[in-house]
Amino acid sequence: MWEDPIVQEVRKIRQANAEKFNYNIKKIVEDARKRQKASGHRVVSFSIGQKKPHNNRIHSNPLIAR
Repeated sequence: MWEDPIVQEVRKIRQANAEKFNYNIKKIVEDARKRQKASGHRVVSFSIGQKKPHNNRIHSNPLIAR
């Protein structure tokens, strides 16, 4: 079976991170948020209150347009 090297790298990093925090999901998320904040990258939030209306009529397939 073919293995994707990128997927393998992500899994290795994820495993190391989980071990670092003794598999405590709260600590893992807390660390991820700290690293995200420190990165300086813009964070996009898709909050429920800001949804734009969706026009289903653009679909020609009636099974897609509900």
